[in-house]
Amino acid sequence: MPHSMVAQLPFRVGQGFDVHAFGEGDHVMLGGVLVLHDRGVLAHSDGDVVLHALCDAMLGALALGDIGQHFPPSDPKWKGADSRQFLRHCLGLVRARGYEMGNVDVTVIGERPKIGPHAAAMRELMAHDLGIVVEQVSVKATTTEKLGFTGRGEGIAAQVVVLLIKR
Repeated sequence: MPHSMVAQLPFRVGQGFDVHAFGEGDHVMLGGVLVLHDRGVLAHSDGDVVLHALCDAMLGALALGDIGQHFPPSDPKWKGADSRQFLRHCLGLVRARGYEMGNVDVTVIGERPKIGPHAAAMRELMAHDLGIVVEQVSVKATTTEKLGFTGRGEGIAAQVVVLLIKR
């Protein structure tokens, strides 16, 4: 397909995945929401696996690499950074290329913390930051039935799929 045709695709799909190990702390950031937990995450920024996976999904849909290329962990200016600023940057890239957000589908993977009590707040915050309505954002969770690093409570992961629609 010629480049000019790719630039005119009516929609683009991207998927993202992120994982962080648990470490010292008393909360985790998930979808921009502070969730109290008996552990924190080991990360260069605030370690929000949901927003990191969402950014990777958006960047992937546009074929623009990954979050590490745009916000390298080796750069001290991103130390402890609020992942919502990563999201705003990625949304700017989406809009600059003539797309808008269609929908966002998030799956958080881990035994704890429980996502249900925080899902509505996560949906609202992400919808607000993306300039869409909450009905365009899905947040759900799954465990790994006590298997693997998430099952052993060693960390948390998130997977996100996005649909971008040409304006």
